[in-house]
Amino acid sequence: MLDLETPERIYGELYEAVQVGRIFDDSKTFADAVARSEPAGILEAYRNQRQAPGFDLLGFVAANFELPDPRLQGDVVDPRRPIREEIDVLWDILTRDADVHRRHSSLIPLPRPFIVPGGRFREIYYWDSYFTMLGLAASGRIAMVENMIENFAYLIDEIGFIPNGNRTYYCTRSQPPLFVLMVELLAELKQDRSPVSRYLGHLEKEYEFWMSGAETLANPGDAVRRVVRVEGGLLNRYWDDASTPRPESYIEDLRLQSASGREASGLYRDLRAACESGWDFSSRWLGDGFELASIRTTQVLPIDLNSIMFKLESVLAEECGRQGIRDRAAHYGECAERRRRLIRSRFFDDVRGLFVDLLLPDLAQSDVKSLASAFPLFLQIATREQARAVAARLHEHFLRPGGWVTTLSHSGQQWDAPLGWAPSQWVVYVGMKNYGFTTQAVEGAHRWIRNNLEVYRTSGRLLEKYNVEEIGGYSGGGEYGVQNGFGWTNGVLLRLLEELGSAPAGTGLS
Repeated sequence: MLDLETPERIYGELYEAVQVGRIFDDSKTFADAVARSEPAGILEAYRNQRQAPGFDLLGFVAANFELPDPRLQGDVVDPRRPIREEIDVLWDILTRDADVHRRHSSLIPLPRPFIVPGGRFREIYYWDSYFTMLGLAASGRIAMVENMIENFAYLIDEIGFIPNGNRTYYCTRSQPPLFVLMVELLAELKQDRSPVSRYLGHLEKEYEFWMSGAETLANPGDAVRRVVRVEGGLLNRYWDDASTPRPESYIEDLRLQSASGREASGLYRDLRAACESGWDFSSRWLGDGFELASIRTTQVLPIDLNSIMFKLESVLAEECGRQGIRDRAAHYGECAERRRRLIRSRFFDDVRGLFVDLLLPDLAQSDVKSLASAFPLFLQIATREQARAVAARLHEHFLRPGGWVTTLSHSGQQWDAPLGWAPSQWVVYVGMKNYGFTTQAVEGAHRWIRNNLEVYRTSGRLLEKYNVEEIGGYSGGGEYGVQNGFGWTNGVLLRLLEELGSAPAGTGLS
């Protein structure tokens, strides 16, 4: 049985002192530290020594904990090498072997090798991994794709769902449930449906996690955990089963709560739920569109999450039918059809020509326009008329010199303008192609590629996110510095280069 005790609970007042004292620039550093001896003994020693004159908290921590390597994990060796060769080198740098269990570590050991994103992200991350796998497949590293899927299946078996990442402190939330797309990618690579059959039980278990409590919802407007009943069916939202400061962003959460005066548990849960979305943070979740203190993630029914849930229901219906499990096939098929109707009717804004999030309690449409609007195209839910409108709006309003911008709001949050992210670029590109808008798709993809390669040419880095309003411009925003590596950037860039045949003219880095 896995020990999922989290560091802030184990170390109590020591954990708080380290984080509040800000002895590390990044709150995640101490969350990832490994005790050199029994935690109870360390905590007792801290209690006995902390009042002594000249007590050195940093020295105490250094003596009693093994700290994570502060160096960036994903630095390049030679920025002059062709980009495909560079990414191949990066795969090796970002590879981690199967974990050996270490006592007193927040890391959950995994049985197979895997790829980490890079930088401060020293563990596997759920939704990142799908976009990383796109590039691994393009690199011919099919065994690694299989390894990572096996690791996620292991987490489902052991924990009951796939957490945000393989850390104990991530086990109160998940991330966008893309395991179904990972399994389908492997089926595509193997050119048969055996992976879908093999992982059917895991897909069903993940679905049960996301729909937990649905049977208790009797009336429209009722909600429990990640499920909301509406007129016409069930929808999903992001959630977190804890309502305390995030261990990896502990002081940031305490300071925000203190400054905002908001009720603590609601604020902390909304922050955590935004982390489950992967869009941490964005104007999509903010009541006033700008201030993080106005976050209301649990009151948002996201278009991207519900599109992914439709995909999961559809695959479950298809595979159960293929295996002759007729009752379950019918159930999942009915759920998918109800969700399809809700996505087309409730989430689509006829005036703006975009899919948007819905807001509780009255299911009003959100004012925020974002690239999440492309998910019904990416997963082929939209009608042709809706797809035509969305493609036109994304091309006209979201396309920038360096790719598609995440939202139209310059809020200062990292999932807003002027930034673009690899997963969103892939979703828009595929979504447009799915409905025949290939010219627009290719133009946006080429702009993203050019931006990636220009930053690589001038800095020797492949980044977590990019400024798409200025080609080669550096990105910013968010709770931490720009990370280098970077798993999903490598994956999407390589897959786009494979799809389009070469880098745009003039980059010199194909």
